[in-house]
Amino acid sequence: MAGTAQAQEPNRFVMVTHGVPSDPFWSVVKNGAEAAAETVGAELEYRAPSTFDMAKMQQLVEAAVASDPDGLIVSFTDEDALGGVIQEASDNGIPVITINSGGDVAHKYGARLHVGQSEYEAGKRAAERMQEMGVEKAVCVNHEQGNQGLDQRCDGFLEGFDGNAEQLATTYDPTSIRNAIVAYLNENSDVRGILTLGALAAEPMIQAMREQGATDMFTLGTFDLSPGILEALEAEDLDFAIDQQQYLQGYLPVMFLDQYAKNGLLPAGDVATGPGFVTPENAAQVLDLSEQGIR
Repeated sequence: MAGTAQAQEPNRFVMVTHGVPSDPFWSVVKNGAEAAAETVGAELEYRAPSTFDMAKMQQLVEAAVASDPDGLIVSFTDEDALGGVIQEASDNGIPVITINSGGDVAHKYGARLHVGQSEYEAGKRAAERMQEMGVEKAVCVNHEQGNQGLDQRCDGFLEGFDGNAEQLATTYDPTSIRNAIVAYLNENSDVRGILTLGALAAEPMIQAMREQGATDMFTLGTFDLSPGILEALEAEDLDFAIDQQQYLQGYLPVMFLDQYAKNGLLPAGDVATGPGFVTPENAAQVLDLSEQGIR
């Protein structure tokens, strides 16, 4: 042999999300991404701000682009803050896959693919489900107003109720969420449906309902899963959770980018990971996987 083949450097992918460390949803996304990177032998760098901060997230994405990775994965939560830097990555030849939020606008900025769910349609389906359960008036609790994915969930929910629902904006502090919900319900006694947009808000809401002995008085739903949410479903203290299979939002982009880097292959269209509904009837089947950090 004239020479020996040199070992190929592993692909390096950077994932930047808006998920705060206290949100169990994003630990599952990260688990999926790390599992995929291990499977294909890629290097994965996961980055996220310590609080919901679009300016900080923009800085993280800019730093990721400057490092010239083999692929970039971004939760596209704010078009104004992130659109330009995603376009810059694409212009520089860095393939971008968006996840979780922003699938309706990501392609405008050169993203190759979106992996997630239609947040607006998922919100409408939550409204339809509550109405089928007899709810005439409801509230959507938004713990990250300005996150376009969460805003779209509430927009779809309000549209589904045709004006018979309102949005309640809170912070992501559990005590503030609990107090805001209790105060709102005391002022709006005709509200009988409550939708939260993730575990950060759902678990304080469930706690408040239990403390007030009011779980049977309301139809309670949430987006996304956590062990606490699944336990509440099993106990029938929560009526449904919308599952977008966030493990796949971490796992699939890494697999797709690895195939693109090695073989130039990508799916021909966006990949929907949800929505699906978890109810008291099927919560037990999901709980074991949640404890493993997969659901």
